[in-house]
Amino acid sequence: MTFNTKMNSSSITLAITGASGVQYGLRLLECLLNSNQQVNLLISSAAHVVINTETEHKFSGRPEEINTYFGQLNSAKPGQLQVFGKEQWMAPIASGSGASRAMVVCPCSSATLSSIAHGSSDNLIERAADVMLKEQRKLILVPREMPVSAIHLENMLKLARLGVAILPASPGFYHQPKTINDLVDFVVARIMDHLDIEHNLVPRWGELTAL
Repeated sequence: MTFNTKMNSSSITLAITGASGVQYGLRLLECLLNSNQQVNLLISSAAHVVINTETEHKFSGRPEEINTYFGQLNSAKPGQLQVFGKEQWMAPIASGSGASRAMVVCPCSSATLSSIAHGSSDNLIERAADVMLKEQRKLILVPREMPVSAIHLENMLKLARLGVAILPASPGFYHQPKTINDLVDFVVARIMDHLDIEHNLVPRWGELTAL
């Protein structure tokens, strides 16, 4: 299989890892595709388990089947979504010459956070994140863990000092959410803001009618 690395340079890589809160990542995927973004999708083995636990989505772990499943679910255009396996080292995102313009890990497990902070690069998610760091491109991590230990905080601080955006899955309430989807959209909206992608997911501060 060959890939268009020129097209990939304007794409966004989304990695979903094995933290609770996969709804954030799946909703972000939907919003990115609906915004006509080229998306590279990575789903860890642990994330696959969490998706089966927290949602009604059922699919195999094969990249081709994941591509078809989420492509059809979100009405993606042909070639708009590319799914890569954890050891697909020939994927463009494994190299600086084919890196995306931005990468989001959502949700980001503590294990993935640690691996990125220490440059492990033991799988494609970790390698793609390492590429973003070395190429000084936008990397956004969305941890969903509580409470956090000193180790977690040290890893976040280390990455924040390297320019990584640490965006915890911590929804606000000033928009008066009525559903769980409203809370999910709040977090996804902040991610979209950091990716410089227009959206109308939630009202911005000051846009709400005064009570």
